[in-house]
Amino acid sequence: MKIAVAGTGYVGLVAGVCFAEKGYDVTCVDIDEKKIAMMRQGISPIYEEGLEELMQKNNERGTLHFTTDYVDAYRDADAIFIGVGTPEMPDGSANLSYIAAVSRQIAEVVEKDCLVVVKSTVPVGTNDKVEQFIKDFLVHDVKVEVASNPEFLAQGTAVHDTLYAARIIIGTQSREAEELLKKIYEPFGLPIVSVKRRSAEMIKYACNDFLALKISYMNDIANLCELVGADITDVAKGMSYDERIGARFLNAGIGFGGSCFPKDTKALKFLAREHGYQLKTVEACVDVNSTQKTRLFMKAKERMITFSGLKVAVLGLTFKSGTDDLREAPSIDNLKLLLGAGADVYAYDPKGEERAKALFPEGKTEEGTMKYVSSITEALKGANICFVFTEWAEIKAVTPEEFKENMHTPLVYDGRNLYHPAKMKEAGVEYYSIGR
Repeated sequence: MKIAVAGTGYVGLVAGVCFAEKGYDVTCVDIDEKKIAMMRQGISPIYEEGLEELMQKNNERGTLHFTTDYVDAYRDADAIFIGVGTPEMPDGSANLSYIAAVSRQIAEVVEKDCLVVVKSTVPVGTNDKVEQFIKDFLVHDVKVEVASNPEFLAQGTAVHDTLYAARIIIGTQSREAEELLKKIYEPFGLPIVSVKRRSAEMIKYACNDFLALKISYMNDIANLCELVGADITDVAKGMSYDERIGARFLNAGIGFGGSCFPKDTKALKFLAREHGYQLKTVEACVDVNSTQKTRLFMKAKERMITFSGLKVAVLGLTFKSGTDDLREAPSIDNLKLLLGAGADVYAYDPKGEERAKALFPEGKTEEGTMKYVSSITEALKGANICFVFTEWAEIKAVTPEEFKENMHTPLVYDGRNLYHPAKMKEAGVEYYSIGR
C-alpha cells in the first residue's frame, strides 16, 4: 500500500516515519526544499526522541521518501494523510489555509480512488468541507473520501505515542473508508475507536481541552494554597489516589504551552461562540493560563527594586522537557518582561537554544542583554536572580548548594516546583515556587 503524507511538522513527520516503520511505502511531502534535503540525509528538523533513528533506518530500507513533488506523491497513493499546520488566527479561530491548499493539490492530481485522512486538528465540520472542496476541484474521474484521524501526540514522546497509542480514533462516513483505515492501522495492533467524522473531530478538542482544564484547575488551587498555607504537592498527592481523578496532569506550575493546548482551547472557545454558545469552563482555563505564565515574574517584581543591570539566570526555555519547541512557552512571556525591564539574561536550555535565538537574538537590546550559555553553572555564576521555566533532568538535578555557591544572590523563582523548599532554605537559598 502506498501512503503519502502532506506536511513534515510534528504530526506529519512522526506519522510518516511510523507508517514506514510498519512496512508501508511512505512519501512525505513538504514545500521547503532545504528541509527535504536535510531529511533525505536522515536529519530530523525537530528534536523528538527516537525520531531521527527511525528516519535513518527507514531511509536505508527504502520505505521512507521525502519530496517537494506533490504531483508524483499524490497521484497514485492509496491514502493521503494531511498533517499540515492549523495555526491560531488573531481571533482564536484555526487557520485552514494550509488544509485548503493541500486539498486542492490532491483534487487536481489524483488519478485513482483514494482515501484522504486529515490528522491535523481542525474545527468540527471541517472535514465535510474538505471532502466537498476536493470534489469541486477534481480533475480525473476518481472517488475520493475524507476521514478524520486526529493525533494524540505529546511532544517529547511523539514516536512512542504513535507506535503504542492508547487508542486510534477514526472518523468516517462510509464502511469502505472505515475498513481501509482499519486495515492501515492493523499492523500497529492497537485498539481502534470508530465513530462518525464530526465526533472524531470533537474527540480531539474534548481531550486536549480537558487536560488543559486539569492543569489550569491545579494552578488555580495552587495559587489559593499559597494564600491559605497549604502545600499543592500534598494536595495533588491526596487527589491522585482517587481513580476518578487520576495521577497525571496534577503538577502545578507556570501554565501550559506548546502547539496544542493553547491553540485548541482558544479554537474550541471560538467554535462555541460561533454557534451561539459560551464554554465557560474553557474560557476560564484560557484566562487562568494567561496570568499563570508570568506569576513568578510578578512575585519577583514585588521583591526587587529593579531588574535593570542585574544578571538573571534563566534555566529552561522550551515549553516542556524532551522537545526543542518554544511555541507558547512561558519563558517567552517572561523573557520579554525581563529584557524590557533592563535585565541581563543568561539563558540555558539543552535543546531549545537555536529556536530561542530566532525570537530573542543574542546581544544587547534597547533595554537589556540576551546571552545563551552552554552550562547551568555558567548561567548561575554571579547571578542576582534565577528563574526556572522547564523541567529538564539536568536542571532538576541542580542542588541547593550549587545555587548558593554560584549565585551572587541565591534568589530562585521555580516555575516547575523542582526543588524541596526546606532543603533550599537550609542551604541559604531564598526560594519561591508555585502553591507551596
